[in-house]
Amino acid sequence: MNTVTIDRTGAHKLVDAKTPMIDPFGRAVTYLRVSVTDRCDFRCTYCMAENMTFLPKKDLLSLEELNRLCSAFIAKGVRKLRLTGGEPLVRKNVMFLVRELGRHVHSGALDELTLTTNGSQLSRFAAELADCGVRRINVSLDTLDADKFKQITRWGELSKVMEGIDAAQTAGMHVKINAVALKGLNDAEIPEMLRWAHGRGMDLTLIETMPMGEIDEDRTDHYLPLSEMRDRLAGAFTLSDIAYKTGGPARYLSVAETGGRLGLITPMTHNFCESCNRVRLTCTGTLYMCLGQNDAADLRTPLRASDDDAYLSRVIDEAITRKPKGHDFIIDRTRNKPAVARHMSVTGG
Repeated sequence: MNTVTIDRTGAHKLVDAKTPMIDPFGRAVTYLRVSVTDRCDFRCTYCMAENMTFLPKKDLLSLEELNRLCSAFIAKGVRKLRLTGGEPLVRKNVMFLVRELGRHVHSGALDELTLTTNGSQLSRFAAELADCGVRRINVSLDTLDADKFKQITRWGELSKVMEGIDAAQTAGMHVKINAVALKGLNDAEIPEMLRWAHGRGMDLTLIETMPMGEIDEDRTDHYLPLSEMRDRLAGAFTLSDIAYKTGGPARYLSVAETGGRLGLITPMTHNFCESCNRVRLTCTGTLYMCLGQNDAADLRTPLRASDDDAYLSRVIDEAITRKPKGHDFIIDRTRNKPAVARHMSVTGG
């Protein structure tokens, strides 16, 4: 099968679709997560400091360059692509990139183009996202309480997120809610969030907070193992493990009382690395083979060195040979430092 890529001049060229990239542990790399910006209009307490220093705009790849990079990965066997941030929808003219990548969905070269968003801009873009081929999105939402939402996000407004969710569902997109489980902040509210999400036909995925980047507080204060959260939920719901997968790291449970699904992402208590099929690309052209490791590959240099993708393809291949078996996240009082210095907004959630 052939697929179309677009070079920096806008010219189209046919390249042979490759078999999936295979890492040293036999895992096929078929999923690319792309952080289109490190900037965000929220300042969630577990994610970043309130007074963040973001990348200078001159350091970012252009949207045309990001399109070319993503297209190169699709030509090498990537079947699923997720746009993240920061908040991806705050990137100026980001819909140009979404529309260009959507062409790969319409051609069949890409199985799925998805997006993770905080929902703040979703009411503006939902209809256009759906038109570009985005069928499923994740909305990060940690509470249904407006005051608590302001406390957690510092700058966010819950009403705008709810408008965004309404717009996404009206546009026909399937919405999944992602919530970071935070002890003493939202843990008592999670049963209510589960009923609310399932009542609207949305899955809910809970995530353990991860030690990435310096923030203004001690993560151990709010760290909640999801094994504990599952036990608590089992007191109110009938939970059963199911084989359902979306291509990401979540393990899913069915909830008999609601008829919906509950996902668990457990980087701390249950390392999910054995089946990892993902790599992460930043808005500066840096490729991270693992979220929790610092090893990275510079793709900006080969991208700009030639209009031909052969050199770029070789650099990607070499990077995949360095994909590690897994990460080593730890949160406790004795190791009160991030496992990696970069914030989640740099790599993409």
